[in-house]
Amino acid sequence: MDAYKQEFIEFMVKSDVLKFGNFTLKSGRKSPFFMNAGAYVTGEQLMQLGRYYAQAIYNTYGLEFDVVFGPAYKGIPLSVITCIALHELYGKEARYCSNRKEAKDHGADAGMLLGSELKDGDRVIIVEDVTTSGKSIDETYPILMAAANVEVKGLMVSLNRMEVGKGGVKYALDEVSEKYGFPTAAIVDMAEVTEHLYNKECMGRVVINDELKAAIDAYYEMYGAK
Repeated sequence: MDAYKQEFIEFMVKSDVLKFGNFTLKSGRKSPFFMNAGAYVTGEQLMQLGRYYAQAIYNTYGLEFDVVFGPAYKGIPLSVITCIALHELYGKEARYCSNRKEAKDHGADAGMLLGSELKDGDRVIIVEDVTTSGKSIDETYPILMAAANVEVKGLMVSLNRMEVGKGGVKYALDEVSEKYGFPTAAIVDMAEVTEHLYNKECMGRVVINDELKAAIDAYYEMYGAK
């Protein structure tokens, strides 16, 4: 596993973004882990997060793109910090763009988008925190296509939960890729998280012990890809 992936896993734990225990998800599933990207709140955390996204995008998709698009709401700051980190780490000038939940009907920036305008021929990388069902892509992809004749080069999320999407067979990220025809990836997936944290200390404690590992395995027996 790449060093930046290991660092990112520990970063999620230290930032209290990735938690383990008993959680009820929006889907109604009972999960032994939960990720909340809204817990990244400090300047240092956001700076580091942008760097991890930039590294993962560079390693997966390269730098041949023009726009980083973040679906509202959590994707808005993600697109901004990723553009900053791309410039810092690779000298890459990318424009940020996000959608609004409600169209703005006044001013020079009226419409559904904020940040950069989209132009015909723009190559776009989409950034999200996590994809469980693909619902946000279903909402925002038509907005992208209506704005201009753009090409989506790929989607990058921070964590692949590695559970089935709406179809009940494939990973949610794979469903998105199959439906819309662009590649999808994550900085890390839950298999890598489990591998790195199982019976190892992080912040002076073992994060995933035998009991929690058994709960994670049981969860994937029920909700993992078939």
